[in-house]
Amino acid sequence: MLTMAIQKEFVLRYRHDGHLRFQIPSRLCEAAVAKLISDNVAAIDGVYSVRLYRGQQKLSIRYHESVCDFHTLAGQLFQVLAELEEQGWFDPKAIVESAKAGIKTRLKQNRLSRWFGEKYQAAKETAQAAKLIGKLSSKGPKALIKDPEKAVIDFLNDVLVLYLIRVHWTRITQEWLVRPLVHRYEWMAVFYLFFLLVRSRRKK
Repeated sequence: MLTMAIQKEFVLRYRHDGHLRFQIPSRLCEAAVAKLISDNVAAIDGVYSVRLYRGQQKLSIRYHESVCDFHTLAGQLFQVLAELEEQGWFDPKAIVESAKAGIKTRLKQNRLSRWFGEKYQAAKETAQAAKLIGKLSSKGPKALIKDPEKAVIDFLNDVLVLYLIRVHWTRITQEWLVRPLVHRYEWMAVFYLFFLLVRSRRKK
């Protein structure tokens, strides 16, 4: 649990679908502490964006509600702050004494772990998207020899579809599939995109 002083100063100012904004106490806005909080909150499963505005004393968090709902996120956020408080990170003297010795190592480790995780996830999503495009692609170099213009257009269409799938893959798997009615317009756009892609492959 957080101390009563921090609980009173940590105020929820805004809440909307997948977005929270808190007013935070000034002692959390020291450069080293702010960076440490941002990294730890970003490591929470479902969180994809964390911005701590030191000058405005605001903490903005964006997350996937299908992965982590509001109450779960709030509980994990407060747990992160409680652990940092127990470690003495919110004591100005402790920050000055320990920042040079340990914070660079901790931040590098956190960034390195997240970097490998992000690269692995990106590679996996790209492979899945490429597999899907492979099933729709035109058949080899014969198409290029027979009709170069159509082959080039088909190739560019494949690249565009691959890019769109790659960019939206997380939302497709974690949001659109979970709540298809809420995202019905996105699904209509997806179906229409595939209709155009299949239609372009039909022989005249």
